[in-house]
Amino acid sequence: KKGTVIFEKYAGTVRIGQKEPVTDSTAFHIASTSKTFTGMAVLKLAEEGRLSINDSLQKFFPQFPYPGMTVKMLLSQRSGLQNYGYYLEKINWNQKVKVSNADVLNTLIEYKPDLQFTMNRRFNYCNTNFVLLALIIEKVSGMTYADYLEQTFFKPLHMNHTYVFNRNDSATATPSYMWNGRQEAFTYLDITYGDKNIYSTVTDLLKWDQALYTNKLFKQSTLDSAFTPYSNERPGIHNYGLGWRMYTLSNSKKIIYHNGWWHGNNATFYRV
Repeated sequence: KKGTVIFEKYAGTVRIGQKEPVTDSTAFHIASTSKTFTGMAVLKLAEEGRLSINDSLQKFFPQFPYPGMTVKMLLSQRSGLQNYGYYLEKINWNQKVKVSNADVLNTLIEYKPDLQFTMNRRFNYCNTNFVLLALIIEKVSGMTYADYLEQTFFKPLHMNHTYVFNRNDSATATPSYMWNGRQEAFTYLDITYGDKNIYSTVTDLLKWDQALYTNKLFKQSTLDSAFTPYSNERPGIHNYGLGWRMYTLSNSKKIIYHNGWWHGNNATFYRV
């Protein structure tokens, strides 16, 4: 409350059947809550003048087959693109081959899957958007997505137990389990990032939350743009900003949040 922890508790073990306890430094897969970092990384590059959120994707990927699609449409989940997990099945992707972010881009270029909805017509939550945003971060910054987040957010905020997963982490990362206690298998969709694949802790996410109440990382105008609702076709309190979900309770009151689910992990991150 007001930046002070009033309740904190951890339970269980890191691995079923073993004794290592879950503690404040046990990093869990935060799944789509990772999108908050991807979105804000793009906005950081925009704030520095290294890109504009109104840029066409063809500026970064000249062969991109959907003219007029912008960075902002990806951030606000209004591109109309299909989720890559769905269209890869339709093109009979070899599931023995792990899908990379570059594969997502290249299959869009090669197969040109139909848009699920007309571009910028409506909100449509889609992981493809944030896989592409991660590639844009890499193209503009000249760094890997993981290194950019580490240098821009994790290190300055002392988020010491937060990292972007890669295959080398498979043996040490906190595992996921199914309802019956069986460990989740590593699948062909497990190495894409931007849409997921950040591991973090409650205490590190508190540092992320608190930084967003200040101008330490961002100008107020950047924060305001991130937390503005962009999908207003339907009346209601549910909306999406630039990488953030929200409940718009009144003109002056919002709850900014993002949930995440991947395999056996459920993450919830609410800013009240």
